[in-house]
Amino acid sequence: MEKKNLKYFMRDTKEEIVTAPGPDSFKDETGKVIDFEIKVLSQETINKINEAYRKRSMATDKKGNPLVTMGEVVWKVEKDNARASRHIIAEALQYPNLKDPELMKHYGCADMTEMPLKVFSRADEYQHVSRIVMQALGLMETPDDSVELDAAKNS
Repeated sequence: MEKKNLKYFMRDTKEEIVTAPGPDSFKDETGKVIDFEIKVLSQETINKINEAYRKRSMATDKKGNPLVTMGEVVWKVEKDNARASRHIIAEALQYPNLKDPELMKHYGCADMTEMPLKVFSRADEYQHVSRIVMQALGLMETPDDSVELDAAKNS
C-alpha cells in the first residue's frame, strides 16, 4: 500500500488576526467606522473557555438526597453559555482590547466577561460585535451579502 504524504497537514499553527468593521456607532475623527482586529482562536481554546463555564453536580431531590436511576447517580450539568460567549468575545478581540486594565477601570469592571456588555451597551452594538467575532472564529455562517473578513498579517 502506498504511503500518503502528510505534509499537507503540517501547517503553521500561529493564530491569525482578521479585521472587520465595528458597529456604526464607533467612528474615528474623520467619521470612518473603526475596524476591529479579531484573533482567530483555536478550537482547543474555545473548548477550554466553554468548559470553564460548565458546572457538573449531583442531582438531588427536595430533601437533598442524591437521585439514583437504575443504580447510577444522576448528574446535572449547568452551563453559562452567555458568559462563555462574552469570554470568547473578550479573548478574541485584539482591538479594542477588552482585557486592557485602563479600559476595564474606565467601565468599573473587574471581570473581562462583563466588558462586552459595558463597551457595547446598546443591543445593536453587542449583536454586531458578537456576530463578527463568531463569524471570524468560524462558529457562525457568514451571509453572502455581508462584508468579508480581511485576513491581516500578524505583526
